[in-house]
Amino acid sequence: MFENENSNLSEHLVTINRVTKVVKGGRRFGFAAVVVVGDNKGKVGYGTGKAKEVPEAIRKATENAKNRMIRVHLKQGRTLHHDVVGKFGAGKVILRSSKPGTGIIAGGPMRYIFESLGIKDVVAKSNGSSNSHNMIKATFDAFKKSESPKSIASKRSKKVSEIITSREKQNENQSAKTENKLTEE
Repeated sequence: MFENENSNLSEHLVTINRVTKVVKGGRRFGFAAVVVVGDNKGKVGYGTGKAKEVPEAIRKATENAKNRMIRVHLKQGRTLHHDVVGKFGAGKVILRSSKPGTGIIAGGPMRYIFESLGIKDVVAKSNGSSNSHNMIKATFDAFKKSESPKSIASKRSKKVSEIITSREKQNENQSAKTENKLTEE
């Protein structure tokens, strides 16, 4: 991880892949880099870059990531509002909001995304492909599917307080049902 001098963006180098092209005189090497960039306040982006030299590939990937940043709505600035599933190709990720103090429980490139985004408490599971490209794109697909209570309330023509209280009541009902099942057994 390295900080950018001209702004408050944190950059994480996810992978560097060496690619070989066999030509008449021998082999030509190229490099492909994947970088995740975020402002630790709810904006994050990813980018790829290819070049003959590693630093140039990283620079291209960083510029690409800065141009593709998206805003993710966070609950209390530390976690997601609700559980969400994202898919891309053979990659599938499940992102779950969690209680304060949980930390980032995620593997591989998803951890870099959450750190750059500023999420402090989340549980993530990756199913299917462990390819870093697929995992990153599936995570961004999940972010696109996530919505804030404010946007849901505006779609349903309700107040935010109605949406949040109904969710809390639903959680209480579920916990009561599980307690009843446990006492019956």
